[in-house]
Amino acid sequence: MSDDTFGLGWGDEDEPETTADTLTAVDTTREVQRQQTQARLIAEQVEAAVEAVRPGLDKIPDPVAPAGEGDLTAEEKERLDVCVSGVELLSTAFWIAGKSLDTMAVGRLFRRIPHKLQPGEYYQTIEEWAWLEHGIKQSRCSKLRAAWTLGEALAARGYNAPEGQVRELVPLKNKYGLNAGVALYEIAVEQHGADKVTAERLRDLVKLLPDDLALKDNEDADQIARMLEGVLENAEPKELPASSGIPPAVRRNVERRALALADALNRGRIPRVEVERHLLEAFVEDPTVFDAVLARMKKEAK
Repeated sequence: MSDDTFGLGWGDEDEPETTADTLTAVDTTREVQRQQTQARLIAEQVEAAVEAVRPGLDKIPDPVAPAGEGDLTAEEKERLDVCVSGVELLSTAFWIAGKSLDTMAVGRLFRRIPHKLQPGEYYQTIEEWAWLEHGIKQSRCSKLRAAWTLGEALAARGYNAPEGQVRELVPLKNKYGLNAGVALYEIAVEQHGADKVTAERLRDLVKLLPDDLALKDNEDADQIARMLEGVLENAEPKELPASSGIPPAVRRNVERRALALADALNRGRIPRVEVERHLLEAFVEDPTVFDAVLARMKKEAK
């Protein structure tokens, strides 16, 4: 009697087990469908979250008269927060535009964009495309392209530096490299605090740097900052003439006191002539100032 008589199928190990294979295929299909459903739900949630924070004019409240003269109401505070967030987007927008323009320019990605005014022709330069399509002048286009790397590097360090501040560092970046610009911004933050860095203060720091710095862009920005701090400690303000007879140490201290005065008044850089005017007026009107000057001159005369 053969094995086939009872249909035992002994010796047929190579044949697939149809039932088991079918169950496995069903389980696999269900798992794939489950993963696809989960992925779709996640994508929908992400899209909804992105849309909720996406900037747009429709999300900025319309201008209305104040609710009163005193403290802001809860509704006004909410509207203020939305408006401040909208203004802060401007800093990010600058660097996004600058990087986009630079990427298009370097890769000549504009080379097959149809010319707006010349049918059958294409744009030849990024500046031409930016001006005709978006009203961005050539000088503006160049500035955006030159500054975006600094804006991006500072943003990576948590600084939302506006365009005017970054622009003050571009000459330093062009001469000594990206990390030099980042380093000087870090020094300004250490001196004044991140919320009190201004374009004028950055400009003043740049002016204090000598023209013959020995910097390498492959050096770490924090290392460059430590080196620049040492340079600035011995720097003399360039706007004060060397023939003024004022010792370098006094000049440096005057600059620091002027910055402290600006902080106390919540102002930007105060012109030296304004400080001198108030000093002279105080010398005339305030006996304590007169006495202090008199005591110093007597001490010097001994």
